Amino acid sequence: MNVSAKEPLRVLAANPSPLTGPGTTTFLIGHRHVAVIDPGPDDAAHVAAILEAGAGRISHILVTHAHLDHSGAADRLSRLTGAPVLGYGTATAGRSPVMERLAAENALRGGEGLDHAFAPDLRVADGDVIETPDWTITTLHTPGHAAGHLSFAWGDTVFCGDLVMGWSSTLISPPDGDLGDYFHSLDRLAALSPRRLLPTHGPAIDSPLPRLADLAAHRRARTAQILAALRDQPDDAQGLARRLYDVPPQLLPAATRNVLAHLIALSHLGAVVFQEELGAETVFSPA
Repeated sequence: MNVSAKEPLRVLAANPSPLTGPGTTTFLIGHRHVAVIDPGPDDAAHVAAILEAGAGRISHILVTHAHLDHSGAADRLSRLTGAPVLGYGTATAGRSPVMERLAAENALRGGEGLDHAFAPDLRVADGDVIETPDWTITTLHTPGHAAGHLSFAWGDTVFCGDLVMGWSSTLISPPDGDLGDYFHSLDRLAALSPRRLLPTHGPAIDSPLPRLADLAAHRRARTAQILAALRDQPDDAQGLARRLYDVPPQLLPAATRNVLAHLIALSHLGAVVFQEELGAETVFSPA
């Protein structure tokens, strides 16, 4: 294995899609002690490629969040290497009390792609430092896309999972996705002024600050569009998605979940109101 101190090795899984882009990128850093970041889907060929790249030296398996395209292979890879799996917690760890209540009531549905079997050997929290003679990584709790989403700071590079991508905005699907948390996490990464962001899907982001600003501006613009549409006519999340998004039919469910995240955030701010219990089909009106 030949990995420089500045450049990780990449192993691309064969799972391209409209939501994963070219597929899941598994990163490997280190030489004598190799860390695998986001082992990807539980695919035998992908795991074999990781094992070949790790050359028998895999010592840690780090998972940004418990979605099947990121964490699915963690257990298999751990059994084959003996390396512990590190993550924030189970698939639902980190939900806010409000989101936890709504999830318990099944009011929002959601849960797309959750890896319910995921259980890390070691739970890591915000600010924890993982260190070997080869590398040092600091964990950052960066919820928004997922309640237990972690990013991993490696020098001036941050492995940012699904929080930030260069080719697309991330899916925010309640109760695991939270728009308010997403904005806070974007601000947190910006405050670090990283030199480079490495998403799990798609290419590296070599100008992080403009990209972070663009993503925040995009969400604020979407919020303004939602409020304007509601002033024309009250609607539920799916109706608003049909009115506001120009996407193929297969992407409408994801667009609907994103709109629902905006509506929940706006309801917390008192900017929109609704009559019935909050849920996936709730009709919202401007306050």
